[in-house]
Amino acid sequence: MTRLSLELHPDARCEAVQRIEVEATRPRSGSLVLRWWVTGRIGDLLLPQVVAPLRAEELWRHTCFESFICASCVGMYYEFNLAPSKLWSAHAFDGYRSGMRIADEIELQHVNVTSDDAHFEIQASLALEDVPLRLTRDTEWQLGLSTVIEETNGRLSYWALAHPPGKPDFHHSDCFALELPRT
Repeated sequence: MTRLSLELHPDARCEAVQRIEVEATRPRSGSLVLRWWVTGRIGDLLLPQVVAPLRAEELWRHTCFESFICASCVGMYYEFNLAPSKLWSAHAFDGYRSGMRIADEIELQHVNVTSDDAHFEIQASLALEDVPLRLTRDTEWQLGLSTVIEETNGRLSYWALAHPPGKPDFHHSDCFALELPRT
């Protein structure tokens, strides 16, 4: 898989970030590896202290790396959020922004964060063996990969592979722009 570039939402502004790239791979059945690279003035990003990986809620209110995963994109989908601190969350939805519940069936296996003045990288490995049959190894997956960036001045910006018309909405089907083949 090659790196893909995220696009800044047309109504957003971000002075600190020059580029965000992403990569998603299915190295084996029931697993997903996600990686984000941020290039820019990393010191101008509001990044929390790195802690041990734990589940947490409302990570999207600050700098957060997100993945939305579905098999058919006509019903159920999953959302995975990962903060630079290594806090994370996973939710399942029955439909567009409806029927949300904590997705205990998704497990974070590994997360790694590296950073310097000009680059920030975060990588996560997810175990998806226990998700319902709609997201099995013999189905193609559609992913929406996105990022919320918070600068030290408090400004938020929204980045995604694709944006629907209007305000930022990572749950919108237009954002599910990456197809991962069967394993």
